[in-house]
This record gives sequence, structure tokens and C-alpha cells, in this order.
Amino acid sequence: MTPSAESIAASTAKLSRGADTTLTDQLTARFSEHIRQRLMAPGTRLPSVRECARRHGVSAYTVVAAYDQLQAQGLVEARRQRGFFVREPAPETPRPPAPKAAHAPLPISATTLMRGMFQPPGALPMPGLGTLPVEWLDLPMLSSALRRVCSGGQLGPLALQYGQPAGDLRLRRVLSTRLADHGVAASPEQIITTVGATHALDVVTRTLVRAGDSVLVDEPGWSVEYARLAALGLRVLPVPRGEDGPDLAVMQRLIDAHHPRLYVTVSVLHNPTGASLSLGAAHRLLKLAQQHDLHIVEDDSYAHLAPAHLPRMAALDALERTIYVSGFSKILAPNWRVGFIAAPPSLVDRFIDTKLLSTLTTPSLTEQALAHCLEHGLLRRHAERVNAKLDAARARAVKLAESHGCRFAAPPRGLFGWVDTGVDTERLARVMLDDGWLLAPGALFHATQRPTTLMRINFATTQDARFWRALAQVRAAM
Repeated sequence: MTPSAESIAASTAKLSRGADTTLTDQLTARFSEHIRQRLMAPGTRLPSVRECARRHGVSAYTVVAAYDQLQAQGLVEARRQRGFFVREPAPETPRPPAPKAAHAPLPISATTLMRGMFQPPGALPMPGLGTLPVEWLDLPMLSSALRRVCSGGQLGPLALQYGQPAGDLRLRRVLSTRLADHGVAASPEQIITTVGATHALDVVTRTLVRAGDSVLVDEPGWSVEYARLAALGLRVLPVPRGEDGPDLAVMQRLIDAHHPRLYVTVSVLHNPTGASLSLGAAHRLLKLAQQHDLHIVEDDSYAHLAPAHLPRMAALDALERTIYVSGFSKILAPNWRVGFIAAPPSLVDRFIDTKLLSTLTTPSLTEQALAHCLEHGLLRRHAERVNAKLDAARARAVKLAESHGCRFAAPPRGLFGWVDTGVDTERLARVMLDDGWLLAPGALFHATQRPTTLMRINFATTQDARFWRALAQVRAAM
């Protein structure tokens, strides 16, 4: 009888922390050998991430990275909400012998980081993730807001019927007022709510471009956005992002050569550098967009962590060429998936149609609860407390980074720091993953991955001196 994945995992020898290969590679090789030798039959379920980590004495992130490698090798497949299963092997085709090459491990991917977000909190903070610590969030505020909107006779209409196609009118009115604080004039009729900012970006791109079109993006930028655009069949054109904004000379050449339809950018507290668009660069960028009939999608997901005075392009051009996107998961909670689009009047109905095709409507309960938090100043006060904590955390993280031999490639601002470690951060991340430290190497933030000594850190989760000591030790060994 073919042994189960559990019996194989339980019977194997311990992984070695002193070996030449990482724990991730050892675990990958162990499962790979059993699968290739048919000791694990097609359809066999691999142990859960948590169970596999417990049995082998490694972090959940090591297991996630190993399972990702097995999936990339075509040995296992992920089944939604069920786990990982051994795949039916593909028929082998004869090939000439190839010269021996050094083992090139698969890189840490955006998927690894995203899966890390869905793991139960561990003993160690997660320097590579993009969320605030759970203890910084205000659960009583959210609970109170939900109880308030569920009281009396409101619950029935909110919970038992579809919401409005454009989103809850109460929330859209409050958002219109809040946008005015940033100088963005958008009536409630110009606002469409979405299931988070990522959904808002998806609605915009699905509406305005088609497979084969070109889209300009910031580089460095977030690889999830690169992957999302590529999955839609779009040609991703990276524009170097500097301290003041994009390199407009490069952008002009790309426009002349490829005639892109969209430019997707984070103008304020750019991910990963923390930079913000200068007023002069914003004016020049808008002039370029006007000349070439280019729409600018301004992602302002970090608005609640940024000074209010920073310029928004949507304010400068009165939502003529700019489409403004934002959300609340960064400040409220990762699972509070409420986002929105503020759009030129001519595009509103088209965006609503795309929204209806993708999600029908959005949840009125959470939208009304958010409206309550905004109307009563609860979110504003929560954001003030978070920013005070973040300022202190940033100061401490910067001091720790610099005292352990790292330097900042961009001035430290907002939630993220762009740190130069002096060594290849892809290799650094793989080694540190074995000890439970999940990093975000700089290669993740380029449209075409390449070696770099840079990495993104989350200031809120890099205050632990143990992390910096571990990083210094690994870097010295490298």
C-alpha cells in the first residue's frame, strides 16, 4: 500500500540547520524525492502548513516556500480551501543530457508573502508584510460601528437585499466630504465603492484597456500589480520611479513607442520607497497625460498614513485625466475590504457596469459601518493614534537598521523603508525564512526580477532587535 504524506513526513529524519542548503530546499527535496519515487501517489494530500511546520520544527513560511517550489516544479497542485495535493506526473520526453549547473533555488515570490498574510500569527514579527500589527488596530471601534448599523430596523434592508450598484449612498456622501480635505472635488455620484483598493484597480483596468494594450507602471513597484496586469494580457511598461516622481523622459519614450492607455501609480507614500510626488512633477505628468490622451490611475491606499498637505493629481486636474482609487484595509484591518473609485463623470456608468459584472454589489453592512466611523471622527482619531505609533516605530527601526550596517536608499517615510543591505536580498530572504523571518527582497518590486541588495521593510514590524542581529549574522556569513 502506498504510504500517506503524513506517514512519510512523520518518519523522515530531521532537517539540518547546519547543512549547505536551506531548510526550504531540504523540505522541497524530501517531498520531491517521495513524489518522483511514487511513494506518494497522485491525489495524496500534503500535510497542512501548520502541521508540516510542527513536525519538522520549522516556520510556517519555510513550509509555504517549499510547497510553492513543489507547485512550480509541477509536482503538486493547490486546491482552493483544501490544501496541496500530489499531481499526476506529466509524460517525460527524451532530451539530450545537459551540462551540470549549480542549483538555482526558486525566488521568494509575491505569492509567498501573500500566503504568509493568511497564516496564524507566530512568535516572530514579519518584516516583509504590508499590514499593521494586530495590536495597533481598533477592534472595539469596528464592533461598535457594526452594532450601531445593525440596531433597530436597519439590519433587514442592509443584510437581506442587494446594495446599490454604485455603493451605499451614505458612505459615498461621506467619502465626497473626505476627498474635499485633499482638494479632490468629487460628488457622491462620481464615487463607486469596491471590495478594497485592489478590486478598484481591477475595475478600472478591465473597463479601460483590453488584452494586448500597454500600461505604464512605477518601477520599483508592487509585483502583485505587475502580475495582475499581466494576467489580463496587458503589456507592462516599467517607468523608473525617483524621489520626486516618475522619470518623465523615459515615460515619453515609452509613450512614443507603445501608445499606452493607462499609467498606474502610487503618488503618495509610494510602495516600496515611501516617496511622494512633488508638485512640479505632478504638473508635468498631467501635461504629458493631456498631450497623449493618457489616463492616470492614482492609487492612494496609504492616504491615512500620509500628511494631508501632500498633492494629489486628482485635485490638480479636477478628475479630468485622473482616476482616484483608495481603500481602508491599511488603516482599519486587512479583512475590512472597502475601497472606492472617484472618477470623471463620463466614466462612472462604465465602471459601475464592470463592477456589476464582477461582484454585483458591495456589502452595505460594512459600508454603513465605515460611514459611521467617518461621520463621528472615530477613524480620524484612530489614524492619529496609529501615526503616532508609526512615527515612534520608524525612528526605532531606522536606528536599528543603521546600527547593524544597513542604509536607507530613500528617506524613511510612511509604513515602508527601502533598505540597502549590501548583499543579495533574494539569497538573504531564503536563508532567513528558515528561521521564521519573512522578508520582502527587492527583486519582488521590479517588473523583471533581477538581483538587488535592496529590500522593503515594514517599520511597524521591524522594531525587534533579534531580527536585526539575525540579519547581520546571515549577511556576514554571505
